[in-house]
Amino acid sequence: MTAVEAGAGRLKSEADEPGWEVDPDDEWGVAVITTVGRQLKLRREAAGMRAAEFGQVVGYGEDMVYKIEGGKRIPRQEFLDKADEILGAGGLIAAAWEDVKKVRYPKKVRELGKLEAKAVEIGLYECNIVAGLLQTPEHARAVIGAAQPPYSPDDVERMVAARLARQAVFERDPAPALSFVLEEGVLRRPIGGRMAWRRQLERLWEVGRLHNVVLQVMPMNCDTHSGMDGRIELMKFADGTAVGRSDGAFSGRPTSDPRHLRILELRYGTIRAQALSPRESTAFIEELLGET
Repeated sequence: MTAVEAGAGRLKSEADEPGWEVDPDDEWGVAVITTVGRQLKLRREAAGMRAAEFGQVVGYGEDMVYKIEGGKRIPRQEFLDKADEILGAGGLIAAAWEDVKKVRYPKKVRELGKLEAKAVEIGLYECNIVAGLLQTPEHARAVIGAAQPPYSPDDVERMVAARLARQAVFERDPAPALSFVLEEGVLRRPIGGRMAWRRQLERLWEVGRLHNVVLQVMPMNCDTHSGMDGRIELMKFADGTAVGRSDGAFSGRPTSDPRHLRILELRYGTIRAQALSPRESTAFIEELLGET
């Protein structure tokens, strides 16, 4: 079924799924998307097709075609594949997806993803949410969608996709050493509804049983601990360097200062010592699953 048929004769517009906005502060992203858009325009014109005609065939409105060609919107893979077929580009337009997919997510998320992809050890304490690396799509959508002021539906989907893409860290070989400490109160909150909550608990139970993962729960009866100031994240790399960040220290900015890292390692180590053991944490998650 074509995009036109799917929309019952209505061409896709910005409110549908044509792509994402380009962040003007993302210089690399702007350069890539502008180049891809220019190539699309040149091939369309060389084929003797007007934007409206091309849009009709590819399934998008004329205005959206101009935005993609002008580097204002990030095209999705299906758009590039269809454009390649229509314009007889022999795979050259479709191949542009390899460049586009590197910049399709926000710059900050890409930078974090690059660090996580290189880290040999990742330690993370979260106090208010389930860590992004552990979230299911439903949970991520509910958390991101709850923001105020609200994101547009398109932005929500972009952020969810970006968050899930980071979870490729679990597929790395050799596998990095991962440790997580989550608050009991967070695990008891049925974010996204009871079914989404259950799927999130099942995800945590599955991840906690991986050989390279240590998952712990901070019980609510621990009246005070070293993570009261907020999130703590530590990443260590094969060359001996490290990066750390904490909401309650060093203005919340990433740091590689050895003195700062020692402080964060002390805090994170203390948190892990105060939390339930991995075995106790798995048993606790099983109990919650029994309540859903």
